[in-house]
Amino acid sequence: MKENLFLAFHTDLTMSEPTPASYQTPRKSNRNAIIIAALSVVIVVQAIKIYLDSKEKQTINTDLTSTKQELATTEQRLREISSELDQRIAEITKLGGNVADLEKAKADIEAELNRSRRATGQEIKALKDKVEGYEMLLKNKDEEIEKLKHVNKELLTENTTLKTQKNELGDSINRLSQSKDELATKVEIASQLKVENFRIVALNDRGKERTSPFKSRQVEQLKVEFNIAENNVAPIEGKKIMIRVIDENNQVLFDVARGSGTFLINGKEEFYTAAQEILFDNTKQKLSFLYDKGSEYAEGTYNLEVYTDDYMMGSGQFVVK
Repeated sequence: MKENLFLAFHTDLTMSEPTPASYQTPRKSNRNAIIIAALSVVIVVQAIKIYLDSKEKQTINTDLTSTKQELATTEQRLREISSELDQRIAEITKLGGNVADLEKAKADIEAELNRSRRATGQEIKALKDKVEGYEMLLKNKDEEIEKLKHVNKELLTENTTLKTQKNELGDSINRLSQSKDELATKVEIASQLKVENFRIVALNDRGKERTSPFKSRQVEQLKVEFNIAENNVAPIEGKKIMIRVIDENNQVLFDVARGSGTFLINGKEEFYTAAQEILFDNTKQKLSFLYDKGSEYAEGTYNLEVYTDDYMMGSGQFVVK
């Protein structure tokens, strides 16, 4: 380009210069000055152009670098938001809230991060708009978390109160049950029948009564009499009244052929000597037992016990000499 300008400029000067020899030296000097000036202008113009081109390239490179950095910063913020979404999902799940929208946002962010894009202003703006939307979602979820915490705190307080009340109610029920059991035990004990006017005599073969101590040969039959004491707590019902005659060896006089049998005392089977079925009517009814042993009594002290159900109503003693 420089050579073309020079040739054109030289041709123009050659065509316009005078032919007389007397003017050659001054004109040649002027021509050189003009050429130098033209070359200087060309050089300056080229330098300016080179400078402007360099500045333009520098500006373009700076803008491109800035755009790439802005894109990288925006994508980094998306990754941070994705991590924050994980935290919110875990916290809201723990509090019993709904995390469907958070999980969808999480999936959308992952898709955005995996998508290839050019660092253009339009794409970066669209990405920034999404970031703002996700940040607004996080803000709303933070408010929801606070509400859920408040609700859970109230529920915890209510549950604690209910548990306390339940425990107190349980204690009251246990106390009532215990009182009821104690009352039932007291009623059961109070309803137990007792004997009074206890009388033990021996009958000889002529029916004559003798009081203890007896001679063995005088005891043809053993007669036991007593009244059932008044008891307003005991129900009117059928009862089996049993007597046990126990010798000094702690052996019960027992003969099935003469009406003996067994019954339970505190879960243990025991023998009884004789028994009667009665209707207890709370009238101080009198009972009489006649027991024929069928053989002579050995000498010693005998205990006589009266039972009904599984408890003893009363007892007495007699002696055989």
